[in-house]
Amino acid sequence: MSRHILLAALLCAVATPAAADGYDDRVAHVLRTTPLIDGHNDWPETLRDREGEKRWTIDLAAGLDRVTPRYDTDIARLRKGRVGGQFWSVYVDAALPGLEQVKQTLEQIDLVHQIVARYPKDFAIARTAADVRRAHAAGRIASLIGVEGGGQIDASLSVLRAYHAMGAGYLTLTHARTIAWADSATDDPRHGGLTPFGEAVVGELNRLGMLVDLSHVSEDTMRDALRVTRAPVIFSHSGARSVNDHPRNVSDAVLRLVAANGGVVMADFAPVYVSDAYRRWSADRSAEQARINAPPFGGLYIGQPDKAAAAMQAWLVAHPAPRVTLAQVADHIVHVAKVAGVDHVGIGSDFDGVGSVLPEGLGDVSTYPALLAELMRRGWSDRDVAKLAGGNVLRVMAAAERVSAEMAGALPGTATMPELRTK
Repeated sequence: MSRHILLAALLCAVATPAAADGYDDRVAHVLRTTPLIDGHNDWPETLRDREGEKRWTIDLAAGLDRVTPRYDTDIARLRKGRVGGQFWSVYVDAALPGLEQVKQTLEQIDLVHQIVARYPKDFAIARTAADVRRAHAAGRIASLIGVEGGGQIDASLSVLRAYHAMGAGYLTLTHARTIAWADSATDDPRHGGLTPFGEAVVGELNRLGMLVDLSHVSEDTMRDALRVTRAPVIFSHSGARSVNDHPRNVSDAVLRLVAANGGVVMADFAPVYVSDAYRRWSADRSAEQARINAPPFGGLYIGQPDKAAAAMQAWLVAHPAPRVTLAQVADHIVHVAKVAGVDHVGIGSDFDGVGSVLPEGLGDVSTYPALLAELMRRGWSDRDVAKLAGGNVLRVMAAAERVSAEMAGALPGTATMPELRTK
């Protein structure tokens, strides 16, 4: 072998470590038989916000990484990432009036269906674990729907049933705000967890076969939901609180309850949930922003936008954001597996829902194989990686379907929130 050929081979090995050490082949083998399922991607909502009416017609096949601001998702990169199933989030702003939340949720669900209809060779609507496996076997990406906020049912079990009829597979019990029947992790608590109506919502989710999603909820709400549910729960996009003490993450005590319940915690990629250093830096940045330009009366440079912008830029130069990496996401996955067991961990990226900053190595939907390779590098077997990639959430879906079948004779919930207001 000539010196030039040898040098080229060495450079190739450095540039593609996963391929060189065999992990890429192992990942490909795992994902041929187990669909990689992401618990949470906000692409539909981001398309709505950025494109307006063009969301119905914009080309989604490729190139959305080259627009400004870039998207984390398009079909070409989903294929490169070997995605087999995706829960598309149909999030709407939790501050909107209830009926407006319902209207926008219906529009978001419709958008998911329209995307699938426009690209039938790439996507297939899926409602069950068997649907996901069929789509994967046919070479299509199973498209599931998650409603990201209990406020989006406007305190109506009938609205919840309507979402289910349209294909919704999970309900996140709250988003960033505490609602009339459940406490959020990132707002002041009012109920000490779930109210009796909140417990009725969990029961109706069980009856319908929809997954109970506990991302975004307070720890008391997590515990109440785990106490009353008959089916395994999910955390569609949450990390481990022992790794980063953000209230959106899951404590070790709750991880042990999730293991007993049979549920799954799907690791989030959002830097503020991944890295404690980034969480603290983000809080400092917000405080500095308020100090510089806090409306309506405070701030050093209130009413002076140019000076305020310059001052903020100077602060950012002096206080650069901490690095957040793929390895740190893997740390969360390893911790969940250590405490709850490898049967109770999954992936919930939050792509297209967390802005432009993502962990190094996990910049878009093409990068999942690198995360799986990292776990293999840490000693995970192909069998355990398959559970992480999608096996665990498929098991949870199938269990929720069995509970729904067992409850087939139960009458639909008819309780209203005024009837079941307080504990």
